[in-house]
Order: sequence, then C-alpha cells, then structure tokens
Amino acid sequence: MAPPPHPPPAPRAFALLWRTLLALVAFWLLGTCVARPGVLTQARQLGVLIVATHNSPTAYYLGAHGPEGPEYELAMRFGEAVGVPVRFVLLPSVEAVMDAVATGRAHVGAAGLAITPEWRRKVEFSRPYQRVPLHVVYNETAPRPAELAALATRRVAVVAGTAHALALRSAAAHIPTLRYTEVPDLDTLDLLDRVWGGELDATVADRNELALTHSHHPQLRVAFDLEAMDELAWALPHGDPEIEARANAFFAWIEADTAALITRYYTPDERFDYAGARTLVRDAQDRLPALREDFERSANESGEDWRLLAAIGYQESRWLADVVSATGVRGIMMLTADTAATYGVADRNDAAQSIRGGARFLAAIRQTVPSRIPEPDRTWLALASYNIGYLHVEDARVMAETAGKDPDSWQDVREYLQRLAQEPYYSRAKRGYARGWEAARFVDNVRSYLDVLNQIAPQATPPAKVAAPVRPNPHAPAHKKRRAS
Repeated sequence: MAPPPHPPPAPRAFALLWRTLLALVAFWLLGTCVARPGVLTQARQLGVLIVATHNSPTAYYLGAHGPEGPEYELAMRFGEAVGVPVRFVLLPSVEAVMDAVATGRAHVGAAGLAITPEWRRKVEFSRPYQRVPLHVVYNETAPRPAELAALATRRVAVVAGTAHALALRSAAAHIPTLRYTEVPDLDTLDLLDRVWGGELDATVADRNELALTHSHHPQLRVAFDLEAMDELAWALPHGDPEIEARANAFFAWIEADTAALITRYYTPDERFDYAGARTLVRDAQDRLPALREDFERSANESGEDWRLLAAIGYQESRWLADVVSATGVRGIMMLTADTAATYGVADRNDAAQSIRGGARFLAAIRQTVPSRIPEPDRTWLALASYNIGYLHVEDARVMAETAGKDPDSWQDVREYLQRLAQEPYYSRAKRGYARGWEAARFVDNVRSYLDVLNQIAPQATPPAKVAAPVRPNPHAPAHKKRRAS
C-alpha cells in the first residue's frame, strides 16, 4: 500500500495550512466579488484535499508499511478521481471531525461516520457507502438479554450523538422501563472493552465494530439485533452541490469495490491460523526440500538462522510462492511492493528473491531492536516488528515500562502489544491503533514452527558467511528515547 503524498500534519502545520487556505479564499472573494468557491475549487487552488479523520481501525491508522484503514483507502481513491492529492488531518474525536467540516477547516470528513438527524444539522452527508446492522452486545459469561425490555435491569451505555443512541432513544419511547446512559467523548470500541471487562452489561455496536473486537474479546456475543441500521457516509459542507455530486458519483462508481475493501478490513486474516505440527511435518516433506537451499543461502548472507526464515515463510505463505493476500502482499515471505523494492526484490513471486528480501528485511529490523536485549527476546521483538512495524512495538514497550513491566521482555511487551487494538490504550499510544493481536499470534506461530523445524531439520554445518549489505530499516525511530529504546 503506497503512503499518502504527505504525512498527516502536526497541529502547528495544520494551523499554517489553514491560514494559507483562508488567505487563498479571501483573495478569491476580494478579487472577483463572487460567492465563496466550493471546496473542490479551494482544494485545487491549495493543491491538496484536506480530509479530516480519526485514528481508529474503522477509519485510519498506521500499519507496518504506512497508513491503512478503510477511510484512508477510500479517500486516496477519491483524491485520484478528482485529481487532487489528499492530506489527512487526524482529529481526536468524531465530534471534532464534524466541526472541522462544518467550519471549513477540512473539505471532507471520513471517519466511519453514521448518518443521524443531529449531525445533519451540522453537515451534509454523501450517499451511504455501507449499511451495517446494529447489535446489542453482551458478555457471554453473563445471562443473555433476550429483548430490549431485559436491558431495564442491566448497566447499558452507548456513545452520545450516534445512531446507536438514537436507536435506543426510539425504543425507549415504547418501553418506559428501558434505561441506558449516553456517554460523550468515547467510541464504541471503548464501550465494548468495558462490556468485556464487566464494567457494563451491554452496549450497542454495529457489525464492523464487533468484528474488530473478536480476536481479543472473544467472549462478546450478539444478544439480539435492533431494527435500525448504521448508514456510513462522508461528512460534507452544507451548500456545496459540486462536492456532494462528485462524492455520490464516486461511491456509486466503486460500490462493488467498497464491499471487497470492507470485507478485507473486518474479516480475520487466515494466515494467522495455526497450521499444527502434523501439517507442518507433511509440508516440510513435500515443499521444503525445493526451498531449503534458498533459505540456507539467504541465512548465510543475512546472518539469520535458515530455520527461522523458513518458519516465517511457512507462517506467511505455507511455502507457496504464488500466494497473494487481499492487501496485495505476495510471495513466500509475503512482501509488500515497497518492501520488495527496498530490499532488491524484482519479482515477489520468485521464491529465491522473496526469501532473500525477507531475510534482509528481518536483518534490518534486528539492527533496530536494541542490542542490549538478550536472546531470544530480541528475536521475538524483531519478529513482531517484521509483522506490525517497529514503531508500534516501541509503543508497546513504552506502555509496558510505564506499567512497571520489563520493556525488554517479549512476554511483557506481548501483553501491551495486544492492547494497542483497544481504545483506552491506543488513544494514549504515540502511533495510535495497531492490530497488535495479529503480531502476537504471528510470533507465537513462528516460534511453534521453529520448534518443530529444529527437531525435524537439524542445522547442517554452515559454510563461511558472506555478509550481504543490509539496507537501513525505514521504520526505525528517528531518535533514541528512554530505556525502552
């Protein structure tokens, strides 16, 4: 996935950008004495389309190789369609996104926004790009509420100003005993975390939000569905027919692609399912012999253990060279196009090139992990970084240290890495949301495969190592910080 033309600006840079935009608009009005131009005209004059968003798995976040998220991809494609580069502005809440669009500080709001009458008074909405069922969600360790009336005796909360709150408000008109709390300044993922932790008995979440919690909160279950649905759309300024028409035409044009994009972000990645020792032994007999020489050669060049490289390759592709994921990573080591180019891989489907590129990438990541960290923890931290990016691992190390744990211990860091998918934690992390449970499972699986390979494929006497040049890790931090670095 290609990174955006520019990184999201810091608040100071955003203020400068906004003053420039105001100056351009004022010049236009004074020079022509006509009505204020539409936002697409402003964007073309400014040379950038400003998209307000929110750090969230349903919108925009930093992945291992740059920005990701359903709203990120949609906005980037919209920018291409209207011929203007996109600049994302990260704001702390959905309310802030709406305010930015309503006051003209952003051209578009794209943050997993659900259409409600309250928000319509502030902004215009595009046509919906997705309609999502609303669930009443509870923890399966407690009795299931079978209907709305059963919530009268439960601790129930929803996010204020959302379609979820509106649905319960409408139901309360017919069920006088229904009680619930509307909570401002939180999001639904935070409330789901509280249901999991026992602070709440139930909340309302749409299908996408619930899917995001399945890996780390498997006890959450659907009690029943509400009649209402979330209609997700973009926030647009009032009185601007051009941007409304272009946005509506864009969503009509990519309707089929949108369904595939949504499925990709909310469906678990099958690569993280553990294959089992028996399956690995069978595949080691059938597939590994043809690849072993490539693994050993790349290990000698990079200084890595060939069995560790083979375990990574098995986790990523089951040693199948022509595998392509829904996100476009491909080959034995499942490299992105950018990573492949960085480490000299011209053809990601060529097994030897893919293995060599993956080995160089891992060696570069290992150089980033502080050398004082003892083995095997340094290797496990490097593996997590291979999957999710070193900077997210660094966030987890900072959190572990702040909590009094050991930031150099993989087991301590693993705990906080998984928490980067939970709103109370990623909202305090420097790089925000991350699919930390995937990185934890990635390391667990690779370690298990490595244990099996150590038994069935003992290390041969290696030839003298010829160190290949290792390119610097593009995800390394720009400077060292406290002990956790």
